[in-house]
Amino acid sequence: MAPPAPYGLPGHLVGFVEALRAKGIAVGPSETVDAGQVMSVLDLLDRDALREGLACALLRRPVHRKTFDAVFDLWFPVGVGRREDGERTVELPRTPDGEIDLESLEELIGELLADDSEEAQQALELLVSQMVEGMGSYESPNGPSFSAYQTLRNLSPNNLLDKILGGLLGAPPEKDRPAESFTSAVDRRTALERMTRFRELVDAETRRRVAERVGKERVASYGVPKIAEQVDFLRANDSDLHALRRSVTPLARLLASRLSARRRRSRSGAIDLRRTLRKSMSTGGVPIDLVLRKPRPARPELVVLCDVSGSVAGFSHFTLLLVHALREQFSRVRVFAFIDTTDEVTRFFSTGADLGVAMARMVREADLIEYDGHSDYGNALGVFAERFAHTLTSRTSLLILGDARTNYRNPNLPALARLTSVVRHAHWLNPEPHRQWGSGDSAAPMYNQMITMHECRTAEQLTDVVSGLLPI
Repeated sequence: MAPPAPYGLPGHLVGFVEALRAKGIAVGPSETVDAGQVMSVLDLLDRDALREGLACALLRRPVHRKTFDAVFDLWFPVGVGRREDGERTVELPRTPDGEIDLESLEELIGELLADDSEEAQQALELLVSQMVEGMGSYESPNGPSFSAYQTLRNLSPNNLLDKILGGLLGAPPEKDRPAESFTSAVDRRTALERMTRFRELVDAETRRRVAERVGKERVASYGVPKIAEQVDFLRANDSDLHALRRSVTPLARLLASRLSARRRRSRSGAIDLRRTLRKSMSTGGVPIDLVLRKPRPARPELVVLCDVSGSVAGFSHFTLLLVHALREQFSRVRVFAFIDTTDEVTRFFSTGADLGVAMARMVREADLIEYDGHSDYGNALGVFAERFAHTLTSRTSLLILGDARTNYRNPNLPALARLTSVVRHAHWLNPEPHRQWGSGDSAAPMYNQMITMHECRTAEQLTDVVSGLLPI
């Protein structure tokens, strides 16, 4: 077990704050002081109250709550070692031979997950502790340890789902009767949510037990989920993309405020030497009062050309959401999408349109596939240069989204050269790590010679890049 903090409870709180910062959650000195005040008035034995109090003091964005909870469970664990309750005993069901009875265990888990009572929740937490102890322990090179995968590997997700659905409906399904035949979509979604909660309990208990052996700092470095802004677009799952979509509006507000500050700083304009000298005639030729030119910044036009093939669909989706949220910063926004050919999809992104529906309609209705449905950057750039080159002017900013993987086809560099020679600014946002540019079928190094290419693997990187590209 890790030694106590050298400075008592204040030192423990500082360590907790440092762990949050290491995971990308911005926590300043004032929030840390507020958290200390919260801890001084709350009952420290009430973990739920302490969790909510610290979350209110330290968190600025709701999408960071999942990461906060995981770090909180490491720094303020529910207990040490195997969890026990003097008033309640929960043991793993076993066969006469002493082996764990998986069928009975699945039945018990299903009953507890189908029950919303506080007693059932507490019993489930104790059962999970027993499962991690009895089913998830193994011998590692550094001694005994625990694994969430090993805890769950012998349980059948389909059987668990049937048990939960049976508990919710009050009538367990027959063995030869599939779950879809006796449940509604609402019941099935509820059962899936409770299975997800069960897996999260197993993960949290496993992290707690491993942290007792190797230290909470080490477990936090690899076992705590990243905040949404730091998840790689190309590795994001559905829940990560959902959290990213929820973060679009706050990111747009942040970028808009940065743009406003930049415009205020550039509002003064340059010195108008001619008018300054003319005004100095009233002061004997001494230029006491400087006359500044009034800047006339014009909002540029934005043209977005994005790859919406499966490999980068999540990245393109999120970037289009961000661009849509920032559309007021441009005089005009036109969106073009491609897979192996290009089509304009601006009509799907009208003001007030549901962007999830717009993305689905875009893929379904737009003419994006001409050959085999694999990314073909050369043909897509060529079609754009042939059919839509008139959309580019000297006031246009061109933004290309994609990983530049051509499936070993002609990259069509002359077409890209023609496009970039017309526009005012041209930038390429690539969701792949820079070290992978040029590997395999990647034409990124060749395209990078003609257009500025930026690595945008995460929403955090994308925010920094887009904030530098916004018009002044």
